[in-house]
Amino acid sequence: MIAAAVMMTACTAAPAPTTTATGTTAAGTSTASPSAGGETTPPDSASASTAPTESPDPAVSATASTVETTLKNLVAGNPKPDREALRSALVSAGIAQDKIEVSVTRTPTGLDVDAMEAAALSGNSCVMGQIRDGGVVVTVLPVLSTGKCFVGDAR
Repeated sequence: MIAAAVMMTACTAAPAPTTTATGTTAAGTSTASPSAGGETTPPDSASASTAPTESPDPAVSATASTVETTLKNLVAGNPKPDREALRSALVSAGIAQDKIEVSVTRTPTGLDVDAMEAAALSGNSCVMGQIRDGGVVVTVLPVLSTGKCFVGDAR
């Protein structure tokens, strides 16, 4: 299983997406992380030297920061906000309503979803925010060929 994951990672043409909760940078390199003993270990120097040196689009970085701050503030008051509260918070933070997509709150069988997701379109990137168990993770992904961030019709 690990070998398959390594092979799949080695075959990707683009750098890994930016994820603020896991310590991945926009270039796809890992930042220093704590080891099992609690000490900080530096990132692998081989992966750091082969990563692209492009800096992320400042507008995308600003949107990612806005989404992350907004979602963290939202879950501080309600760890499981509903769809409209999520959309309203992002609009209030200055993201245009037509650039926001929000996932559904119920599964097709009528159960509550495990996580809420929202996307803010910024240029050719989608700033994806996920709320799960009161935690927030923000990731930047490329826009789909449809011009949207989500597959399907949930907006």
